[in-house]
Amino acid sequence: MIRMACRDWHGSTHGLCSECVTLQGFADFRLDRCPFEENKPTCSKCQIHCYKPEMRERIRAVMRYAGPRMYRRHPILTLYHLLDGFRMAPVIPGGHRGSGSLSKS
Repeated sequence: MIRMACRDWHGSTHGLCSECVTLQGFADFRLDRCPFEENKPTCSKCQIHCYKPEMRERIRAVMRYAGPRMYRRHPILTLYHLLDGFRMAPVIPGGHRGSGSLSKS
């Protein structure tokens, strides 16, 4: 999704621009540390908000733009994402704090 938005918004034809490389790196970093691992729900159903507010707005803009266009480029991935949207988010043991970190209580 980030590649698609970068190409259309920033005119990148060979990879990502520096701004989008930063966004992709942040997204990869946060996904690698997700406590749900393979059971991660879609962002709209997730109980943990793992993106900083600025990055969250940037990734929302990317998803808003690229989401409706994904079905043409990646119809199977789009179908899987839609099906994932029906899955309930796993329960977080012990609750969580606002910045995406899990509490120890």
